[in-house]
Amino acid sequence: MAMMEPLEVPPLGISEREAEIQFEKLQAKLIPLWKSIGGLDPEEQGEQTVVIVPSQSIEFDCKGAEMQSYEERMLYLLMLLRQPRTRMIYVTSQTILPTTLDYYMSLMPGVITSHALQRFINIAPEDRSPRSLTTKVLERPHLWSKIRSLIPDLDRTYLVSYTVTMQERDLALRLGIPLYGSDPSLFYLGGKSGGREVFAAAGVSHPVGVENLQSMDDVRAAITKMHAKKPSIGMAMVKLNDGISGEGNAVIDLSGLPNPVDPSYAAGMEERLQSMVFEASSVNFDKFSNGIEKLGGIVEERIQGRDFLSPSVQMRVSPLGEVEILSTHDQLLGGPSGGSFLGSRFPANPEYGTLIASEAGKIGERLADLGALGRFAIDFVVVRDEEGRWQSFAIEINLRMGGTTHPFQILQFLTDGRFYPEDGVFRAPNGQQKFYTASDHLESTLYRAFSPNDLFYIVIRNGVHFDQANLTGVLLHMLPTVGENGRFGVVAVDNSPKEADALYQHVQTLIQEESKRITAVQPLPAV
Repeated sequence: MAMMEPLEVPPLGISEREAEIQFEKLQAKLIPLWKSIGGLDPEEQGEQTVVIVPSQSIEFDCKGAEMQSYEERMLYLLMLLRQPRTRMIYVTSQTILPTTLDYYMSLMPGVITSHALQRFINIAPEDRSPRSLTTKVLERPHLWSKIRSLIPDLDRTYLVSYTVTMQERDLALRLGIPLYGSDPSLFYLGGKSGGREVFAAAGVSHPVGVENLQSMDDVRAAITKMHAKKPSIGMAMVKLNDGISGEGNAVIDLSGLPNPVDPSYAAGMEERLQSMVFEASSVNFDKFSNGIEKLGGIVEERIQGRDFLSPSVQMRVSPLGEVEILSTHDQLLGGPSGGSFLGSRFPANPEYGTLIASEAGKIGERLADLGALGRFAIDFVVVRDEEGRWQSFAIEINLRMGGTTHPFQILQFLTDGRFYPEDGVFRAPNGQQKFYTASDHLESTLYRAFSPNDLFYIVIRNGVHFDQANLTGVLLHMLPTVGENGRFGVVAVDNSPKEADALYQHVQTLIQEESKRITAVQPLPAV
């Protein structure tokens, strides 16, 4: 069957300059709204409506149930419904299963589920096509008109999205509400080239490299320049400006190449380029070259050294311009070159956690000066120098929500705790430190035998479901893809890094054993 042509997105009907002016006016509404809803006491918080459109509005190899899983990854925001004067409109490609909603609602202490559900509306176009959710909404005027009709007060409503592009800006204009995120004109700052420019301006250490490359010829010239400047470079990374989770990365082995002035250098360099290792299995040299021409990219030294690790810092700039360090993480990486994000441990090792928090603070201040807004993350690599001291290098700005956003928000909502960046620790209200190990990638073909309900039953039956009494246990997420792709996510919360790791491994073992049991061949019933 031939694929049907997508619907057209109707034009805004105003000039681009008029759209910019109107968007600026909408964004100004965030300031009084933020002051009204920012109080910790629920009785002091004003009414608000949150419209959530968790769209993957960037190039991303994702479709069907997997796309729905990423959209439901932000369901932790349901816990905003603990505030009795909060309403929520949550948009997904397909309707969220009632059992999934029940699961999240059960995690909210002191909330009557039926009351919370009266303040929650799920809107879905029932469209599984591999396109951004925002596009699916914009091309259906009746859908965004319905969303707008469900908003009781436009002045007390804001839009939350996973990424902010021109699509999300246009949706905010259609709905007549501000967008909690950076103006799409700043999108460049979240790319690899823009990130390197911000690091330099903030005075933060980052790898030797060259940005704003537009072709493989530029890549060749950049590597030659880097090699001439620093002959000891053993490996380089080529990155597409807008690649995510390592999928736009390639690694080039430069070891053993002659000096760039040697006549054989060009041939040797070409051979290394043709044999570079791509992080995404679906990418080849020609496809990657086209990506460089379309998206632009960078080349930089791949930092190597003793005790190499890749932590990150999650931050926020409020509508009032306040810069806040929210968390530090140790990233769990995998893939062919070790550059694909699989999960995280929280918080980052305090030996270098306070160092990267300090460096991230400089970057956050620079981004705030440039007009950034909302949540974002800074990725680092750290290694020990010859004297055993930690050195950090900033490598990427994710000017959006990312893979460390949802597990940290889950922990914060579940425990009402707080992260203390000066110490690098997270404490619950009772003073107990909390830690977690989290992943979006518990995956096996055997897990396709499970439904979300099956997974709920396993964790409850084995006593590892999150317990509000002692603030430990696991929370499952990204559930729609388990039956189709055998994949889901888990956040394991405990009182020490060792216990959180052990709990995570225990859950993985429980799921694996149960999957083997239920997929075993059963004898026919007696006749």
